[in-house]
Formats: sequence, structure tokens, C-alpha cells
Amino acid sequence: MKLVKDVMVTDIIKISPFATIREALSLMKRHNVKSLVVERQNEHDAWGLITYTNILKSVISEDGDIDLLNVYDVCAKPVISVGENLALKYAARLMTEYRVKRLLVLCDNDISGFVVMDDIMQALLDTVD
Repeated sequence: MKLVKDVMVTDIIKISPFATIREALSLMKRHNVKSLVVERQNEHDAWGLITYTNILKSVISEDGDIDLLNVYDVCAKPVISVGENLALKYAARLMTEYRVKRLLVLCDNDISGFVVMDDIMQALLDTVD
């Protein structure tokens, strides 16, 4: 049985919630990624996630300004998170039930990675001849 830790991405790029959307887009472009983890403000705070979808909704469809909007204005927070030892099938079930493409992976409320729907599909495809 595959676990979340078997397919999760551990190369996490974080951003401050106080960064502008322009800074977030620049970081996404520089690292060629579609999402960034939004840093917590303290150990009891929730992690956030900002994605292309969040930015498109706020900037394009709602006419937001990428220099005036901050990451915390458009990010998802709190985000659905799972433990790294969770069976992959349950992570997939959460994703389909809540219609999300990414889940944060936590270990003792500290981020250890995230799992993307494409990675789960690849794990499934690897089992097919």
C-alpha cells in the first residue's frame, strides 16, 4: 500500500503572507511552480497555500492589482492537510471530495511536503502495464 510520503513533493517553496502578488508570481516563475506554501506567523498558526487558481480568481476575474494585493488576501488558509503516513487512497478521497488538487503534508504541525493529484495519478499509472 502506497503512503502519502511515497509520492509527496518535499521541495517546498514558501512565501510570506505579507508579500505582494507580484512577488508571489515572480517566485512561481523563477522556480517553475504553480503553488507556494504560505508561511505561518507563529507555531499555532495554520499553513496556507497560494495557487495559480487563487491568483486568477482575484487578479483576472475580480480586477485586482498585483502590487496592492498581498498573498494573505488571496491564499487558501487553512488548507486541508494530511499526515505523511496516511494511505494514498485516503488522500485521493479527500482531494476528490473537496475538489482540491493539492494537500499539505504535516508532521507534528510542521510542514514536510505536499501531495499533488498528478503525483497520485502517476503512482496509479505506474501499476498499469
